Amino acid sequence: MKTLLKIIYASTVLLALHSVSQAQTLEIKTEKAILQVETVTDGLENPWGLAFLADGKMLVTERAGRLRYVSADGSLSEPITGLPDITVAGQGGLLDIILHPRFAENNQLFFSYNEPGQSGSSTAVARATLSGNTLTDVQVIFSAQPKIDTRHHFGGRLVFAANGDLFITLGDRGSRRDDAQTLNTHHGKVVRVQTDGRASVLNPYLQRENALADVWSYGHRNIQGAALHPQTGQLWTHEHGPQGGDEINIAQADVNYGWPVITYGEEYGGGKIGKTEQAGMMQPLHYWVPSIAPSGMTFYTANLFKPWQQNLLVGSLKFGQLVRLELKEDTVIHEERIMIGQRIRDVRQGPDGAIYLLTDQKNGQILRVTPKK
Repeated sequence: MKTLLKIIYASTVLLALHSVSQAQTLEIKTEKAILQVETVTDGLENPWGLAFLADGKMLVTERAGRLRYVSADGSLSEPITGLPDITVAGQGGLLDIILHPRFAENNQLFFSYNEPGQSGSSTAVARATLSGNTLTDVQVIFSAQPKIDTRHHFGGRLVFAANGDLFITLGDRGSRRDDAQTLNTHHGKVVRVQTDGRASVLNPYLQRENALADVWSYGHRNIQGAALHPQTGQLWTHEHGPQGGDEINIAQADVNYGWPVITYGEEYGGGKIGKTEQAGMMQPLHYWVPSIAPSGMTFYTANLFKPWQQNLLVGSLKFGQLVRLELKEDTVIHEERIMIGQRIRDVRQGPDGAIYLLTDQKNGQILRVTPKK
């Protein structure tokens, strides 16, 4: 009886919190629209990644190591069971989530997380089948090497290429050694794998000695935003710089993006790190000084915000902003910063054409952004 009362009480509290969150709607005037920002749900502990299901539900990851359903009315499920062991420390934990391109047929999904090991931890990606409130057939298809004992720069964004390959973004794990500049570690790389974890047949280092076959590009610091360009199909990424020098790049095969040899950032506390350019190292398409601490990224393609079509939307952790970038081919021609007032961890376009934001905080939220009619 006591257990039943506790369940009833918890459900009542959840419904009350949801009712409060639904009442919170913020209007923000921007250059091309007045936005309505509605709280879909709250009570999430540092939410990190979001995926939309065909029945109107969402799947949301919490860095603390939980995966939940979010109903269309904002109700949160109990944590989904079946996740592997996850090291939750610093910036590491349960990270991104993405549905298999044929999810409607196989119910498979992929998620990135901080995988424990004897010498530390590293970013890993697992494939699993979603069955109700449980993950089954969990298989680790990628595990970054080497594992080291640091608490930051895990990368972790997941994007499917047009041919069904999976891009995985990785950070340098805070190492200032040559890791991001060498091809025999996963630190500071974008990797490209097939859905079973084998290296993509399109990868540039399949036959090279002392190089990992799954590496696609290198010289990155910490990529926490990635999306396919809707016209070209190329992978666009952004990465954190140190005290400035956050970058947007097109992650191309066998291209060196320079970290830590070149950067527009500086040492914490002041002072140069290196040069800003060097032959053989790619310049960013766009960079920020000072840093905005970017996380999450999507190209807007729906009709709800017609003035924003083909714009690139980026979240800002540092300034609590949604950054809107207008593009002309591969050039940023205009930037607008929209103050949301909370750390933005992820940015997604929903099936309804609305923009969904995850806020990175202990009482994290899912925000739904629409134009005022």
